Amino acid sequence: MSLSTPSNKSGKIKITLRVLESEPRDVGKGIARVDPAIMERYGIINGDILLVEGRKKTVVRAVEGYEKDRGLGIIRLDKFSRQNAGVKIGDKVIVEKLDENEVQKAITVKLAPTKYYAPIDPGTIGYIKNRLLNRPVLEEDLVVIQILGQTIPFKVILTKPKGPVIIKRNTNIIVLERPMDHAVPRVTYEDIGGMKHIVQRVRELVELPLRHPELFRRLGIEPPKGILLYGPPGTGKTLLAKAVANEAEAYFIAINGPEIISKFYGESEQRLREIFEQAKKNAPAIIFIDEIDAIAPKRDEVMGEVERRVVAQLLALMDGLESRGDVIVIAATNRPNALDPALRRPGRFDREIEVPLPDKQGRLEILQIHTRGMPLANDVDLNKLAEITHGYTGADIAALVKEAALHALRRYMPEIDLESETIPVEVLEKMEVRMEDFLAAYKEIVPSGLREIYVEVPEVSWDDIGGLEDVKQELRRAVEWPMKYPEVFKRLGIKPPRGILLYGPPGTGKTLLAKAVATESGANFIAVRGPEILSKWVGESEKAIREIFRKARLYAPAVIFFDEIDAIAPARGYAFDSRVTERIVSQLLTEMDGINRLDNVVVIAATNRPDILDPALLRPGRFDKLIYVPPPDLNGRIEILKIHTRNMPLADDVDLYEIARLTEGYSGADLEALVREAAMRALKENIEINKVYMRHFLEAMNEVRPSITQDIVKLYEEWGRKARQRLPREYLKPAMYT
Repeated sequence: MSLSTPSNKSGKIKITLRVLESEPRDVGKGIARVDPAIMERYGIINGDILLVEGRKKTVVRAVEGYEKDRGLGIIRLDKFSRQNAGVKIGDKVIVEKLDENEVQKAITVKLAPTKYYAPIDPGTIGYIKNRLLNRPVLEEDLVVIQILGQTIPFKVILTKPKGPVIIKRNTNIIVLERPMDHAVPRVTYEDIGGMKHIVQRVRELVELPLRHPELFRRLGIEPPKGILLYGPPGTGKTLLAKAVANEAEAYFIAINGPEIISKFYGESEQRLREIFEQAKKNAPAIIFIDEIDAIAPKRDEVMGEVERRVVAQLLALMDGLESRGDVIVIAATNRPNALDPALRRPGRFDREIEVPLPDKQGRLEILQIHTRGMPLANDVDLNKLAEITHGYTGADIAALVKEAALHALRRYMPEIDLESETIPVEVLEKMEVRMEDFLAAYKEIVPSGLREIYVEVPEVSWDDIGGLEDVKQELRRAVEWPMKYPEVFKRLGIKPPRGILLYGPPGTGKTLLAKAVATESGANFIAVRGPEILSKWVGESEKAIREIFRKARLYAPAVIFFDEIDAIAPARGYAFDSRVTERIVSQLLTEMDGINRLDNVVVIAATNRPDILDPALLRPGRFDKLIYVPPPDLNGRIEILKIHTRNMPLADDVDLYEIARLTEGYSGADLEALVREAAMRALKENIEINKVYMRHFLEAMNEVRPSITQDIVKLYEEWGRKARQRLPREYLKPAMYT
């Protein structure tokens, strides 16, 4: 809880509060979120101006803090306000509420940029003033303005009158062109979204030992000396290390793995020794090794002698005879299993922290960070964007925001004169990024980890599939519900189906149904065409299956779709292909229901030869649901004909009901071919024709014949009945096409 002491001169209450980081959306606004209990106790209301005193003084506007902060005696300041007050996270500050007569209206405020040298025109000055209206400032404060997507820091070098002032409409703003040397806050914890618990762990392991080593000495233990951050590329491992070094005020040395390696004998090891020696001289220090797998691979698996010597040197430096003092080593890699095992033990890398893909809340925080200086339109729904960006890393979301901004910029390009030296302030003020820009960018940005196995799936909705209402409902329940309503399944204590097998005659719409599932569920979709898995190299096919499932687990929720699964998973014991398909089947079985959990991943497979599938795949826990996709009935055929003729100019005599009645035994693919053939017949009759008549459809029926007979339907129904009874293999193998 806070401490309060009355000031001797004014009799005012001064409150001592502990500083914590602000939320990403509050950065750069000049506000402070104060413990609600403190605000109530001392009569502070939203909008009051507070004088915050650490090693320096600054002024901020008070905003009521979060309920989770109630009673903790804390004040949340962003990185710029912390720098203005000369404090770090965890420090104590003295806070004083200022009265109206203590804060005057600014007559003149002089600003100087701290980064860029650029000619300032009157339009830009007006833009800067609009961004700073009603902002309280003190001399020496740092304020930030977003100009064309760039965060430009300015230092307040003069205010008239002196002391705390508020910038108003009639304030004279003077902006110098020449930049001033001024330390600008680098990466801080507010710049990292979706990693609160990881940041907390890293701070405990790094910041605490460096800032308060006496805590560990009192407990009689050595603080951790090494931390390994691992996770997919783009999740923020390097960013986290930079933020920790900045917040801990430690000497920071960054090593990019490959730059250590030299062609001269002994030079690589010498470079490593020099880096550790430099860190020891400037302790407390942090050594950050990015892509450590490049310099410390498994010694058993590398051919070169240099790599082995570098690994041995690194081991000796991290836990050798000579102590390395207050030096913490942080390493990052996306291939932890490629590291030498000797590094991954206590005393070297004591802690291994996984940096996973951000969840929905994490994605929302990252979106707020990257859009905090962006002029967003009122229709932009960041919650919706966070919901649909499954499997996106922080880097992917940054690319998404950048692409949306570029898409918005294209809309304003006709109004911008590229030959002119300056852009009119009216155009700058009018620019905004809309939801349509984000959705356009969303179609272009694919999750980075899925790019190598990404397949562009045409957007097919349930409305594009005629009939099959029961099948659609089954798929909705099995795929969409677990992803959209996970809490329902948790409440009932059940797990959603793991796999779905769609079987039926060719052309009935099995692949089309899978495409619709991909579009409607919004999950990441991985399409696998059965035969492309097969490889001439031993072990490559099984590796391909493993990689597909690994990516799906990583970028869940995901749908894996195996088209023509009979090509890679035939019954074992019947194949004559050097047993490669048997190994693939075994790999599939272990991936679908093995030791590794398959959370939020649904496997859908399609086949028109279910009789040759391995029966072990068909048990509950693997393909739980066997869904028969039958030939379309009369109503289904009418729906399919309507779909395929919706863009076709039909004559008044065309009766789709009659065509549907005459096409008994036609599959969906047959009906599509029939419609196409009718159009071709019309063109053959007259190339200038602008309508298709009933006679053309009747002629087309002589050309396009039905592909499904009653015998074929009976065979599929018989197989489905036996499969659901879980009969032995010999009963599941009717001769389908004899």
